[in-house]
Amino acid sequence: MTDAVAEAITRVHREEWARVVASLTRRFGDLGLAEDMAGEAFATAVERWPRDGIPPNPGAWVTMTANRKAIDRLRREARRDAKHQEALMLQDDSPPEPTGTVDDDRLRLLFTCCHPALSMEARVALTLRMVGGLTVPEIAHAFLVQEVTMGQRITRAKGKIRAAGIPFRVPEAPDLPARVAGVLAVLYLVFNEGYLASGAESEPVRRELTAEAIRMTRLVRELLPHDGEVAGLLALMLLTEARAAARVSASGELVRLDEQDRGAWDHALIAEGIALVRERVDAVARGEGVPGRYQLLAAINAVHTSVPDARDTDWSQVLALYDQLAGVDPSPIVALNRAIAMSELDGPDVALASVDRLATALDDYHAFHATRADLLRRLGRSADARAAYDRAIALAGNTAEVAHLTRRRGQLGA
Repeated sequence: MTDAVAEAITRVHREEWARVVASLTRRFGDLGLAEDMAGEAFATAVERWPRDGIPPNPGAWVTMTANRKAIDRLRREARRDAKHQEALMLQDDSPPEPTGTVDDDRLRLLFTCCHPALSMEARVALTLRMVGGLTVPEIAHAFLVQEVTMGQRITRAKGKIRAAGIPFRVPEAPDLPARVAGVLAVLYLVFNEGYLASGAESEPVRRELTAEAIRMTRLVRELLPHDGEVAGLLALMLLTEARAAARVSASGELVRLDEQDRGAWDHALIAEGIALVRERVDAVARGEGVPGRYQLLAAINAVHTSVPDARDTDWSQVLALYDQLAGVDPSPIVALNRAIAMSELDGPDVALASVDRLATALDDYHAFHATRADLLRRLGRSADARAAYDRAIALAGNTAEVAHLTRRRGQLGA
């Protein structure tokens, strides 16, 4: 196989997988069949394109091949399963079923994979497989589980969709905001696992996962261009991903934001992310909705990434944005991050008092103890800081983060 053909197959798989699976699911009403036939169609492309050449419209070729393979399978099974006979009668010009607010097969596929009837683990796995096109081994590796376990998880999720009669459609307008929030939560979880991998056996940063999350969020943005939280999540991912090259040192240690080499940041991603933030700020100023969680997090990241030096950070603006975020998401983690911003304005003693009030809620969260350790360190309380570092190290799973915390602890005086 020539490089050109291999690159074409890779590109078409990346760009068309979700569209092919979604189209087959709509036509035949069977997510498992759609997945299998899409896979067989791409396998046929690997076999035939090196010999016959790349077709003029590769995506249409794969879709047509997958459809023919689905029909062939259903014909073989029709004698055993009369239910499938109806599927054979479906034609491309048949009247479309009601599709909800937005008519796009890929969006319907995404909402099906992220249905609230499924567990969050199942939603993530199914979304990566059906929408992202990742293989079962790739998904299993990403989340540090056995391939057989991940395959069973995906199979059970497809079975639940079939058994529960979960419809293949975009929710109607009254239900759309809540369901979009669920989709974004899945994508953000995928991104965060890549941004700061939780497993001790994993690479500390999984760029393939962050890239996949960004790609799928771009798809949602394309399909829901006027949703502010979709734009906010995409901006947040872009501004975070822009710093990836500077986040881990050559020795494998996590590098704090204020110590990163800003020249190594991806400034094209930063410009795109900041443009999205400004777009949403202008929209809110025109009265087009209120900023949600992802928009506010993106705005906070924009403050950090828009200055050439960490010393130029406008901490008063960061704190004001965290105040807004606390009104939208009054969680202990938001309060913890707000206290970090507070320490830059009011000093570590004021911030520590706020952090200590979160002890009950966040005692099992490594970042809580790491934050306490840094504040105690700034106050000269070395023994207390060492104990806090010990607790943070015990709870942290990311290898780069453990290396960073260990070095910080080692710098404390006797």
